Amino acid sequence: MAAKAQRRLAALLREVRECQHCVDHLPNPPRPVLRAQASARLLIVGQAPGTRVHKSGIPWDDPSGDRLRAWLDMDADSFYDESRVAIIPMGLCYPGRGASGDLPPRPECARLWRQRLLACLPCVELTLLVGRYAQQYHVPEAGKTVTDTVRRWRELLPHYFPMPHPSPRNLLWLRRNPWFEQQAVPALRRRLRQLFGER
Repeated sequence: MAAKAQRRLAALLREVRECQHCVDHLPNPPRPVLRAQASARLLIVGQAPGTRVHKSGIPWDDPSGDRLRAWLDMDADSFYDESRVAIIPMGLCYPGRGASGDLPPRPECARLWRQRLLACLPCVELTLLVGRYAQQYHVPEAGKTVTDTVRRWRELLPHYFPMPHPSPRNLLWLRRNPWFEQQAVPALRRRLRQLFGER
């Protein structure tokens, strides 16, 4: 069963990585950035690749990723272990720059690929919802704003954990909401240790 699921996922990933659906709307040639194996127990859902990730092809290969890994208390080897951690953002390609930062994820990604990809991840027990777009898609009933949704992290565990985007742009949010790093992050680390059978 596991081998069959992995073959199905591998074929789908090849299809996704060849996607040209949004080519006319992107500032660069399409380069979907995602990673997964059917055995993954943790799914990380962010917004969309930034310019640095677009160039490297490695998700969370930037200062935001450094902070995210610190929150999770995971080193790079563990974070990028596809057999345990799947990383599938809401938008798979860099969407371009807007007036106040990167543009939102292209909506076509979710419509075309999201449910098919999730169906190939039967072992996922915890999904990290990083930022507004991930939260609106997966738990639209949880809150009107990121702050509202993240405040409900206890209610969404053990299957979901909402969090603010770890971008340096969110330092003000973190200063205004110290409870996130004081209470939510330690609880998330405990859940991850439980998930991966670590003490």
